Amino acid sequence: MKERKTILIVDDEAPMRRNLTELLGEEGFSILEADDGDKAIQLVREQKPGLVLLDINLPRTDGLAALIEIKRQTPQVPVIVFTAYGTSERAIQAMKTGAFDYLEKPFDLDEFLLTIRRALNYSDLLSEVQDLRSKVPESQACFSSSELIGSNPKMQEIFKTVGRVAGTDATVLIEGESGTGKELVADAIQRHSLRKDKPFIKVNCGGLPETLLESEMFGHEKGSFTGAVSRREGRFELANGGTIFLDEINNMPPPLQMKLLRVLQHRTFERVGGNETLTVDVRIIAATNKNIEAEVKAGRFREDLYYRLNVVQIVIPPLREHLDDIPLLVDHFLRKYDAARRTLLSREAQQKVQAYSWPGNVRELENVIQRALVMAQGNVLTADDLPIESATRKQLGGLQQPTDERTPLKKLMSAFEKNLILQALTKTKWNKTKAAGLLQINRRLLFSKIKRYKIRAPR
Repeated sequence: MKERKTILIVDDEAPMRRNLTELLGEEGFSILEADDGDKAIQLVREQKPGLVLLDINLPRTDGLAALIEIKRQTPQVPVIVFTAYGTSERAIQAMKTGAFDYLEKPFDLDEFLLTIRRALNYSDLLSEVQDLRSKVPESQACFSSSELIGSNPKMQEIFKTVGRVAGTDATVLIEGESGTGKELVADAIQRHSLRKDKPFIKVNCGGLPETLLESEMFGHEKGSFTGAVSRREGRFELANGGTIFLDEINNMPPPLQMKLLRVLQHRTFERVGGNETLTVDVRIIAATNKNIEAEVKAGRFREDLYYRLNVVQIVIPPLREHLDDIPLLVDHFLRKYDAARRTLLSREAQQKVQAYSWPGNVRELENVIQRALVMAQGNVLTADDLPIESATRKQLGGLQQPTDERTPLKKLMSAFEKNLILQALTKTKWNKTKAAGLLQINRRLLFSKIKRYKIRAPR
């Protein structure tokens, strides 16, 4: 008979533990429970479960500290982290510290069970080969706050990738439209890297003419050109031992592309006008606001350089592809620029930001919120305070909000259903089992609808 796998559920909310215990018990698993990080560490040490489900936000020893200790004691035990907060820093920290995966509450049940199966399969495989593999010590680095924010699955995957790649020296190519946050991703990679205490140098490849850009990147010798009155170290020399961020790499002229290719291949170069070959130890992160593959096909970017840069590629979606993150972003910018007053958006203002296409992406949203705070008369931002032109959902390829008599019946019914679910959850204090009973629907169906309507418990 096949041995029953034991899963440890760590969550300070008793209803959440009860729901997961019931669900996983029906799937044939043995269950252990803990309501804080200290108990979780003790149970992992004593009971040696096959999998740990760990909430980030715990009393006493929090989830991240518990994760670090669990991975230190039993690195072979997979840990799936979950939380109700859609911020990048926790996702990056969890993935870098060794979490198997990261799920945001409320999670889809099918995805949840699939992730558990994957984790247990991975654990079985690891057990088979653990004698042949060296154990990598887990990082316990401290992290600063990040401005990368998003609960959308596309953004969560970016956070996970940053967490996985940060601790390596792999070259990273970040692609995304202007204003999507490419530099913030580069900052996050550097901040979580092994070179975080070393120089971090940034170069805008589209901001200077070719002659000055070459001197800026590689330095020059005295007298190498008019105005070169002394020797100057370039950005690569200044970044030695650390990281260099090459923004708008798609604008780099062809001669400099060749010189950069040599740096990537051999880590060597010469200053402008010099004969001495210099060697540097630099990690390279590049960013582009254009599709580099298309630039290669058009003959504007070297194919061999593209492959050297594209060791790990991170594609940041435009804001119009993760509009569900707008409330999180708006709240973040309100806190950033108006922490004292705690200004809020009116319902009309919220509808306006959700209906806009945001061609300038997150940067435009930040600028709009900042300007509105400056110009607003009170502590409530109205639709008139926002300097944007509304776009309909039809223009965005979606549906309009149910605001008038022309709204389709299906949309009205969805809004009505969402409201009923919210009422049931509020009445049962967010006990989903009781809410499902109140609504007279299957508990799994309720989880699915919560996911569909993006319903979140109040903080």
